[in-house]
Amino acid sequence: MLGTAWDYQDRAPEFVARLDALAARGIRVCNPPDVVRWNIDKGYLAELAGRGATTVPTLWHEDAGLAEVEAAMAHFGADRVVVKRRVGAGGEGQHSFTRGALPDAGWRMGRAAMIQPFLPAILEEGEFTFVFVDGRFSHGVNKRAAQGEYRIQSLFGGREAGYAPAPEDLATAEAVVAALPFTDLLYARIDMVRLPDGELAVMEAELIEPYLYPEQGPDLGERLADALVRRLAVPVA
Repeated sequence: MLGTAWDYQDRAPEFVARLDALAARGIRVCNPPDVVRWNIDKGYLAELAGRGATTVPTLWHEDAGLAEVEAAMAHFGADRVVVKRRVGAGGEGQHSFTRGALPDAGWRMGRAAMIQPFLPAILEEGEFTFVFVDGRFSHGVNKRAAQGEYRIQSLFGGREAGYAPAPEDLATAEAVVAALPFTDLLYARIDMVRLPDGELAVMEAELIEPYLYPEQGPDLGERLADALVRRLAVPVA
């Protein structure tokens, strides 16, 4: 099982190569290397959108600077945007710019980047996480940013609480899982935020090494154990 490989974003080729080497030796990896390869670049969000999932509007760039930030504001009709790494985790290397506080003329992201409009709901009601084990919903988490911050990760002072989703919100998250191009996932964490029209949109579909919030899911351990037993079971001749 992939666990706390939380520096993979800085060593992505080596990370995937190590997983491939394990699989080549007949060692079952959960989630599998082909899933990791697909999920490691957040460009997968464009594929999910093509499969019918509602995603946060995004512009994709091989790099980003002042011109790309200003163009994104014009494209989205937004006064604030967020620039993220396409291969990244935990909010690392993320930037938020407003029309009144643009990056310096010489600033560059320096890597493949994605630009999204800042969504006020992230401050108003936070981000919603849906944890799935073996394709079935396990538990929900509501993540809120600290005062004066917009990033919801605990590294930036964010806080988490259990969340019982409304049926329509759970159905939206389940539709995202159904849109994934994989069926044999041990776990999946779907992070969503509400758009101005009230619909939940995918921010990320975390399939590599996501924190699964066991504090908010007291049955998580049993669910994972049962799923692993089913995968390891050998039919009796």
